[in-house]
Amino acid sequence: MATNTKTYAYQLHLKGFVGGYDFDADYVDFVLGKNKDNEVNVLIDSLGGQSSTALSIFSAFKLHGNVNVHFVGMNASAATIASLGAKHISMDASAMYLVHKCSIGFCEWGQLNSDGLQALINNIEHQKADLDKLDANIAQMYAKRCKKEPEALLNLMKEGGWLTAKEALDWGFVDELTDYEGESAPILTDTMACAMSAAGIPIPNMPTMHLTAQEQSAFAKFLSTLGQMFTSQKTPTTNNSTQTPMKKIFTSICAILTCEHLDSENGKITLADAQLESLESAISADKQTISDLNNQISTLKSEKETLSTQNTQLTTQLAELKQKPGDTTAQVVNDKHTDQPAEKSDAEQYFESRAAASELFNMLP
Repeated sequence: MATNTKTYAYQLHLKGFVGGYDFDADYVDFVLGKNKDNEVNVLIDSLGGQSSTALSIFSAFKLHGNVNVHFVGMNASAATIASLGAKHISMDASAMYLVHKCSIGFCEWGQLNSDGLQALINNIEHQKADLDKLDANIAQMYAKRCKKEPEALLNLMKEGGWLTAKEALDWGFVDELTDYEGESAPILTDTMACAMSAAGIPIPNMPTMHLTAQEQSAFAKFLSTLGQMFTSQKTPTTNNSTQTPMKKIFTSICAILTCEHLDSENGKITLADAQLESLESAISADKQTISDLNNQISTLKSEKETLSTQNTQLTTQLAELKQKPGDTTAQVVNDKHTDQPAEKSDAEQYFESRAAASELFNMLP
C-alpha cells in the first residue's frame, strides 16, 4: 500500500451534493481559471448527486491538466465521476468509495387505459435506454482510469457495494493512500444513513467504536432497519410486484429544495425546518414579484389611457385644421432677391439731413 504523510494546501473544497452550491461546476471553472498555470489541489467529500455536473467537472479537471484530487470521508456516485479528470488521485486510508449504476426519479399516479399504459411503457423503455448509455459511458471512463475492461467496471457498478480505501487502490480508482496521524475512520450518523437510504445508496458496515454500548445497540438496530428498507426494494410481494419506496417528484418544489425527489411514507412527506424556510422564502419572493408586476401593469395601463386620450385630441385637432380655410394676406412675397435698401423712417432721414448740413457748414471758409 502506498502511503503519504504530506499535507496539501487545497484551492478547492468540494463537499455535499454534486450540483449544489458547495459542489458547483461554475465555481470549479472560476477557481481553475484563476490558476491556469498552477497546480490545483482539490478536497472531495461527497455522497454524490447530479451526473451532469460531475461530467462537467471531469472535463474541467481534464482540460486544466494539473489537478490533484484527495478523497476523505465517504464518497460515492457522481463525486467519483468528477474526480476522474484529475492528474493524480489520493485517498485517506480511512475513507470509503462507491460506484453504482445511474438512476432517475420515477413516479406515476392515476389510472391508465391500454393506450396510456403503452405510452408509459414506451417512455420507460426510452429512459432505460438512456440510462444504459450513461452507464456504459461512465463504465468506460472508470475502465480507462483503472486500466481494466469496461465490462468489469460495469459489473462492479451493478453490484454497487462500498469499497474500502485499499480496495479502491487495488481497483485503480486512486493512485495512493494517505494515513495521517490522529485520523479516525468516518462514523455513519443517523442523518447520513437516512440520506443514503432515501437516495438508494447502500448503507456500509461502518465502525461504531466511538459509541457507548447502549448507543451501539440502538445504532445497530437503526442500521438494521434501514438495511431491511434497502433490501426490500428487491423483494417480490405476494402479487408478484416489486415493492419500492414511493419517491415523488415535484419539479418546482424540488428545484427550491435542491433535491431530486421527496420520499413519501403512507401518503405523507416530512420536511425539515430549513426546507420549510426555503419554501417560505421562495413563496414570499414570488408574491413580492407578482405584486411588483401588478403595480407595473397598473402604471402601464394608466399611461396607455393617457396616451390614448392625447391621441384622440390630436386626431380631432388635425381634422379641424384640415377643414379650416387657409388665412388670407395682403403682403406680397417676392421670391426674387433684390438689393434695394429698406425705406428709412422720418427720424433716420432727419438725422441724416442734419449731419449733411453740419458737414457743409464745416466746409465753409
